[in-house]
Amino acid sequence: MNDLVDRIAQGAVLSPELRQEIAKEFGNRGVRALAALDERRVKKYLDFYVVESSSKEYVVEDELCTCGDFLFRGRECWHILAVRLAIASGTVVMEPSWYQDRLRED
Repeated sequence: MNDLVDRIAQGAVLSPELRQEIAKEFGNRGVRALAALDERRVKKYLDFYVVESSSKEYVVEDELCTCGDFLFRGRECWHILAVRLAIASGTVVMEPSWYQDRLRED
C-alpha cells in the first residue's frame, strides 16, 4: 500500500492503470475507496476526516474508523483507504467547520 500511496503523492495521476492496480491489490475496498474520491465524498473538517457512504458518514482519524467493519475486524477498511488515497492525490474536500458542531445541529 505504501508504494501506491507514495507514487500518488509524488505526482502520479490516478490513471486507469493505477486505478486497476489499486482495485487488484484491495479488491472491493479499493473500488469503493476510488468511488468515494471520484464522488468527492472524502472531507476534511477542522477536527476530523469524514467519509460519506451511501447511508452514513464515518469519522476517520489516523488509522481508526468508526465503521462496523473496522470495529469488528480491527484492520484497514475502505474509509481509511479512501482518506489515504485522497490525501496523497490532493482530492480531499476541505470543509471550513468543525464536524462536532455539525453533529450538534442534527
